[in-house]
Amino acid sequence: MEKAAQPLTYAAAGVDIDAADRAVDAIRDLVASTTERPGVLGAIGGFGGMFEVPTGYRRPVLVSSTDGVGTKMAVAMATGRFDTVGVDLVAMCVDDLVCCGAVPLFFLDYQLLGRVDPATVRELMTGIATGCRTAGAAILGGELAEHPGLLAPGEVDMAGFAVGIVEHDRIIDGPARCRAGDVLLGLASPGLRSNGYSLARRALLEVAGRKLGDPAWAGATTTLADELLRPSTIYAPAVTTLLAEGGSGSHGVLEDPVTGEGRRAVDVHAIAHITGGGIPGNLPRVMPSQLDAVVDPSRWSRPRIFDEVQQAGSVSEEEMRRVFNLGIGMVIALPSGEVSCAMDVLAGAGQEPLVIGHLTGGGTGKVVFDD
Repeated sequence: MEKAAQPLTYAAAGVDIDAADRAVDAIRDLVASTTERPGVLGAIGGFGGMFEVPTGYRRPVLVSSTDGVGTKMAVAMATGRFDTVGVDLVAMCVDDLVCCGAVPLFFLDYQLLGRVDPATVRELMTGIATGCRTAGAAILGGELAEHPGLLAPGEVDMAGFAVGIVEHDRIIDGPARCRAGDVLLGLASPGLRSNGYSLARRALLEVAGRKLGDPAWAGATTTLADELLRPSTIYAPAVTTLLAEGGSGSHGVLEDPVTGEGRRAVDVHAIAHITGGGIPGNLPRVMPSQLDAVVDPSRWSRPRIFDEVQQAGSVSEEEMRRVFNLGIGMVIALPSGEVSCAMDVLAGAGQEPLVIGHLTGGGTGKVVFDD
């Protein structure tokens, strides 16, 4: 058996431990910027992240979610712009949690690189920290992995994991609570979020032959890359504000923890995060099978980037609807009498709530577009 001419090292095999250590040092301040949330124990560098379950819950339930950013990362790699995809990563996870009524507590990330570059890791972590501060979640830990031979230098992927908490009797169980006549509120999404990028990239970059540095469309002040890398809106703060104002309505009255006085609750029946699969693939997940959702697309403005994708790839409207959110990132179902109050709360929390449809009886658990 032949031997190496020189003694091998891990660095010579493609894994630079020193670079990984520098990368961890480069992100310590970003992690620390999220740990003001009560409950965090310990600091970055331990073998496990610790979080103390908040007090005041009678029967706390932990809710977990994990996700990635899909092939949106291919656009980030092609442009060398990694500072916003971390926001997308957080959004994909925490906005799933709130659909159950949970408040985000903490977040962990997994970064996989062909070669560890501390500057790239800091960019990735900048977005993650921004997203976590927005969501009110602490970065509790993570993993930085260098995989030479599996990924080329400059290639990156990442995944996230989030945990939230909800009182057992305030879990939002859409299939059990939704009723015919419920109104559907949609929260606006300015771009693709992190879904449908394989189709968008194929249509725009391969079929139409467009360049990421080109104007997004005729007369646009943004580039195609700007639009494709537009960070996801994080809905968790607005939705948790709505739930703090009302909750799932299972009791009808909420008690102020300081004064002990009660106030009427907003009755939220269901919440759906509109990700891959669009409205037809996600809204039925929180509906009973005997109802249909009637959705009117004329109630909101579709962001221009979707029209660019559709035209470039000659994509059918049916396919567009089953792949993309088309401008609605979250849907909330609630009784008609609750709409005005809910819209005020959501608008006050910085969102753009729109009435986009309703639930109707005699259905089969599907979405019907009224257009």
